[in-house]
Amino acid sequence: MNATAIGLIAGLLIAIAAITGGFTGFLLALVLGAVGTVLGAQLDGTLDLRSLLGRRRG
Repeated sequence: MNATAIGLIAGLLIAIAAITGGFTGFLLALVLGAVGTVLGAQLDGTLDLRSLLGRRRG
């Protein structure tokens, strides 16, 4: 299992722990799952957040 999948699972598990129910809980699960996926992809090397956040000055 790669870091992207682990990040997605971790985000979803955190969302399950934070859910109080209803539509808000569903949105929270989507947001935390997306954050976990992005962080996992960064750790896996399939996504470079530095290129998305802007260029380095200097």
